[in-house]
Amino acid sequence: MSGLIYRVLICLTVGLPTLSTIAVADDNDHGIRLVPDAIELSHAGDIQRVAVVRSHGEVIASLVEDVELTSSDPNVAKVIDQTVHAVANGEAILTATSKDGRTTTTKVTVTGGEDPHQWSFRHDVQSVLAKQGCNMGACHGALAGKGGFILSLRGYDSESDYVSITRQARGRRIEMADPGRSLLLAKPTGALPHKGGLKLDVDSRDYEILARWIASGAAPPSDEDPIVQRITVTPANALLSPGDHSQVLVTAHYDDGTTRDVTHWSQFTATDEAVASVNESGRVSVNGSGEAAVLVWYASQVALARMKVPYANEVSPSQFTSSPRRNFIDTINLQQLETLRLPPSPRCDDPTFLRRATIDTIGRLPTDDERSEFFAQPEDQRRDWLIDHLLADDAFADYWTYKWSDVLVINGNRLRPIAVKAYYDWLHERVRSNVPWDQLVSEVLTATGGSDTNGATNFYALNQTPEDMTESACQSFMGLSIGCAKCHNHPLEKWTNDQYYAMANLFSRVRAKGWGGDSRNGDGIRQLYVSTVGELIQPKRGKPQPPAPLDGQPIAFDDPNDRREVLAQWMTDPSNPYFARSITNRVWANFFGRGLVEQVDDLRLSNPASNEALLDAAAEHLIDAKFDLKTLMRTILQSETYQRSSIALPENRDDQKYLSRYYPRRMMAEVLLDSIDQVLGTTTAFTDIAFLGADKQKTDFYQPGTKAIELFDSAVDSYFLTTFGRNPREIVCECERNDESSMIQVLHLSNGETLNPKLNDAASLPMIAVKETWDPQRFLETLFQRSLARAPTDSEVDNLTKVLAEYEDNQAEAMRDLAWSVLTSVEFTFNH
Repeated sequence: MSGLIYRVLICLTVGLPTLSTIAVADDNDHGIRLVPDAIELSHAGDIQRVAVVRSHGEVIASLVEDVELTSSDPNVAKVIDQTVHAVANGEAILTATSKDGRTTTTKVTVTGGEDPHQWSFRHDVQSVLAKQGCNMGACHGALAGKGGFILSLRGYDSESDYVSITRQARGRRIEMADPGRSLLLAKPTGALPHKGGLKLDVDSRDYEILARWIASGAAPPSDEDPIVQRITVTPANALLSPGDHSQVLVTAHYDDGTTRDVTHWSQFTATDEAVASVNESGRVSVNGSGEAAVLVWYASQVALARMKVPYANEVSPSQFTSSPRRNFIDTINLQQLETLRLPPSPRCDDPTFLRRATIDTIGRLPTDDERSEFFAQPEDQRRDWLIDHLLADDAFADYWTYKWSDVLVINGNRLRPIAVKAYYDWLHERVRSNVPWDQLVSEVLTATGGSDTNGATNFYALNQTPEDMTESACQSFMGLSIGCAKCHNHPLEKWTNDQYYAMANLFSRVRAKGWGGDSRNGDGIRQLYVSTVGELIQPKRGKPQPPAPLDGQPIAFDDPNDRREVLAQWMTDPSNPYFARSITNRVWANFFGRGLVEQVDDLRLSNPASNEALLDAAAEHLIDAKFDLKTLMRTILQSETYQRSSIALPENRDDQKYLSRYYPRRMMAEVLLDSIDQVLGTTTAFTDIAFLGADKQKTDFYQPGTKAIELFDSAVDSYFLTTFGRNPREIVCECERNDESSMIQVLHLSNGETLNPKLNDAASLPMIAVKETWDPQRFLETLFQRSLARAPTDSEVDNLTKVLAEYEDNQAEAMRDLAWSVLTSVEFTFNH
């Protein structure tokens, strides 16, 4: 590395956020409280887990340790290990006393008669098996089971599981006359060899439940059994400090109006262990600062227990009240920052905003004319002028068509060239015309006609089975991955196997002339139409499910209308809780470098947003704008949240997702390549298509001067784009794009066949400067303005001019080295 290159890199490198030690927040002294506030037990043997917490009004804080719990009448209810056990009908008062003498009480009521309780297979036996892991994917819940014993995953099919337990293996899995000899009990307790190891203690309540169920006749699941409709958690929200503990309590709500505590049978997973972790009993340990959640699963129902853990910063409230606010984004964001004690960074300067907003909105650097016009505007109006200018620029359609082409998987490895071009042209026209997102999606879902004349029909060329159509539509337009429900109820979400096939049956009548096993055979032209007959058989039931959207009303089998119309109406309806949030999150990620939900297309309940209130408000804003994406983009760009500096304050440098500052990020591969060409005045030739499993083929689709962001086929050959992580569009998943930096990228910029030949091009900026004998001041000014959207500082001019002089008569090499240094610097390659 030459001295010039080294010194320029030092001048231009932008410091990125690093982790630092998180201090422990002060512990506020609150009152104590017993939760739940009232306890109702329905029979002898029923239980309720309790917790004693610090609280300030309705705000629950940390768990109080070393508390003594006593019952006023142990003959009605007794306390064992923080759990209340029902003994007989009656009432009792539960008292909690902390070691510092504070007390709190709650009332316990036991009802249900004196008759012995009959344990249920559906609710009790299945709950025991799920909690012990017997019906998990690693054990008997696997597709092929284990040791010849097959259970449905997490117990979603009670009828089938009952047959497996009571009828198979010659009935040896249960022994009514002597429950202890039942394989169902003997193996998990270690009485007989068990490859799964010891799972059940013979002295446990779970063992007693299984034994009593067997001894009572092993009653099957009944159609009269109440069904779990939902679960709730306590506390649903908690305000904690590093080092604190909390206890998540879980209540199941049934369709007959009853409730019961199922904490002991629930399964718990932390969504961000850097903030908080959780053990198998629901005890939470706070590890760091931020917002986190605990995912709770019980009986195919899921819920989240959320917690906020402020940073250990001493921040005056005036830092938040005095922070500028442009719109609702700033108000909601500042509320979160104040709660977390994260002061916001100040506004970025105008040159930074000019470059940042241009890259994020239209995928290129600002031009010389744009810089001049921008700074010619009044200072208090120039940013709004720029935003309107960018949203109206022709490059807007190219950039966002490319972005949505990733979502729609426009790929020449899966479509013939004529179909790829038709799909892209259709999409480009919709973006150019600013067609509302709900209308664009409806056109895709209900498309008919020729794949060459109506490009939207190629969605169905890429997805040729009802199952593929369903999964792609859900992933692309709602951020939902429901593929797991194809074989069984989704293990982490509420979607059932029945719902999956009901949704897929909406696509069962889609037909096309010209489809084959290889969608690239022939001329690629197909005629898509919808038949009036045809059903998708659900393999598990051997019959079709009534066609219905997820959580929607079913359609009659004999309805002759296009079922996809119903799907499109349901999906794009403002009341759909997924559609608006999904596209809002995608747009948000483009401007902030990460979605409010991350990964950006993974909107499952078990993956909460970093700011749920903000995502809800932004989605509602988009709905109010009739799904006009430009309206949402304008609001984001105008927000003070977006316009913050990327330079971290000492108090917010650990923040990686709460938007206390703008997060620097490397430009996406296509934008980076185009930006290099834009600075140097060069072009890149795209002449080959690299088909999978075949040699490269020449293409004349892309004329000289075509930008990378204008490529409509991800199969276009480009080592640079591949190296820098472009989306190959093989599947519907944002994870296909790789924004991580690598040593290969560094080596390619240093001595690869992209940047160096461009620097030596006779039409490049350094060579023109040499040819026209520019003075160093002019070259530096032009290079910095084109690449960094700012003028070089006086010290940069002084230092770099001296370095240029060291090259003596070889000014061509000097200017090439200087341009190379700038174009490979962090300040250039990162948007900041």
